[in-house]
Amino acid sequence: MRTKSTFLARNAPASTILAQGSNARRRSELANPVLWQQSQLSKPVIGRIILHSSNISRRGNRVMMIASGKSDGVASVSRPPACRPVRAVLLSFLMIAALASFNPANAAGAAEPLGTAAIEDRVQALIPDIEAYIAGGMKGFDVPGVAIGIVAGDKLVYAKGFGVRSKSDGLPVDTRTIFQIGSNTKAFLATIEAITVDRGALRWDDRVVDLDPEFQLKDPWVTREFRVFDLLAQRSGLPPLVNDMLAMLDFDEAALIRSLRNVEPVSSFRTTFAYTNITHLLASRIVAKAAGAPDWNAVLRQELLEPLGMKDSSYTAEAIKTSANHAKGHHWTPDGTIEVPFTPIFPYHLGGAGDINSTVEDMARWVRLQIGHGTFEGRRIVSPENLAVTRTPKVALTDAVSYAMGWYIYQTPNGNIVWHDGDALSFGSFVGMAPDRNVGVIILTNETNVGFPVSLGLWLFDRILGSPEVDYVTNKLKEEKASFETAAKLFAKPANPRPFPPLAPLAGNFVNRSFGEAAVAQDGDALVMEIKATGAKLKLEPWDGDVFTARLMPTGRFGPIVDLSYMTNGFAQFQMGQDGRLDLLRLSTEDGQAYEFRRE
Repeated sequence: MRTKSTFLARNAPASTILAQGSNARRRSELANPVLWQQSQLSKPVIGRIILHSSNISRRGNRVMMIASGKSDGVASVSRPPACRPVRAVLLSFLMIAALASFNPANAAGAAEPLGTAAIEDRVQALIPDIEAYIAGGMKGFDVPGVAIGIVAGDKLVYAKGFGVRSKSDGLPVDTRTIFQIGSNTKAFLATIEAITVDRGALRWDDRVVDLDPEFQLKDPWVTREFRVFDLLAQRSGLPPLVNDMLAMLDFDEAALIRSLRNVEPVSSFRTTFAYTNITHLLASRIVAKAAGAPDWNAVLRQELLEPLGMKDSSYTAEAIKTSANHAKGHHWTPDGTIEVPFTPIFPYHLGGAGDINSTVEDMARWVRLQIGHGTFEGRRIVSPENLAVTRTPKVALTDAVSYAMGWYIYQTPNGNIVWHDGDALSFGSFVGMAPDRNVGVIILTNETNVGFPVSLGLWLFDRILGSPEVDYVTNKLKEEKASFETAAKLFAKPANPRPFPPLAPLAGNFVNRSFGEAAVAQDGDALVMEIKATGAKLKLEPWDGDVFTARLMPTGRFGPIVDLSYMTNGFAQFQMGQDGRLDLLRLSTEDGQAYEFRRE
């Protein structure tokens, strides 16, 4: 356990240190956004990235390992040497491997900067190449439908739909077709925070526990020091995708936030990039409370959707399903995409982590606000100073890539690209901007985000800004096919499995501090584990000795969750307690976390 002084001196990003030096000066900086922003920009960003695998692309729902070690809530994970690709919900670490090897010093020199009119001319000249590249990528990834928009200055200069809204109906995609945007919602949440700071209802350095006393992490010091600007910065010290399985099993907001207190940290606070979603659910609750609103979506509509005229945007499964012009989601496999139904559980129960539905035309208005530094059609929506805070790097992933608040910052010879992607499991999206060049790109698809939106987005920026051209789409497709094949082998039964234990003695009632009570009962040649809080059932089938596969059963409202194939498959292992009985059940999930259930 590191001490506070050691943490501050050696591990914390200088951009967010609040526990050294003069308290008065720090608070004066944070009270004055301009002063605070200047102080941020003069400091380095320190950090590293935690990923669950050397294969960053994380294909599929096939990544469970048997846990070892001790923990009250989340156990450490023992991994076989085989590659275990992990798929991150709402965000994919899709291009980080490629970007990690990028060295601006070795790249071709920067192209001559272009004005807005010249950018628009370049876009128009590139349209044949753009449309050909999109067509090739759609064929390779079997993407049913794509909508794309390019903004230059304060104008949407190119927008077009490609393909179909769904394979079943064959209706065409256009620029007003509604898609789920997944984790691109996070930048909306960051901007709402900035607006709330503008209004004086929040401060960036407010302690989260003062705003929401229910918030608690396992480390008491981190609980006390966790600030508003930490909520979206992806450097909490928690495991990546912490407790996302609980979200897929339909635990409510309070239970998801409360579950964080049971999680062992995996890195020092503010030092390491690790992508999480539940911290954004907490941020959603905080901004709603600060605004005196019933929920985050009410604040979203009042502060952004209505002022920007985003009339076709919404935030529920019912809203997208009942729209006359909406895309339907499709799950990607190398053999082709498969249409899947909507569910109110995901991504909608994760609030500001990923619940927005939108169109290219609406998202172009959002990008115009960002390029306009907080002003849209002559009206200031958010101050440029606090909007800039959301784009200030908070933790580094590589020398060229860092994470801010709802945005990645990618340094290129032709200026920074500020971008994010979204993986709503059956929809994928990309939103990116080159703020110095006043250009933005929006890509919406109705297919699992396995790399196509980000690959296409970065290719577009290369072409528009005059950077060296790289065929990201072809490269990514090869990686995903290889990754899928590796992942598909994980659940193959061993050729010579160890003998299975008798099932009847394994049945009984178990409890975990995050999941609550669970009942395990024999069902023929398998076991069924029912999570009492939500009614979700996992089928446990003998696999190798005391190790069982664990698969979510498609019962009731969980049928569509099984179709989405995220956090639905894993392994379970019964282990012996001090009294010689098999009293410990370890459930290992695909994000590498493991949960201990103890027999009651």
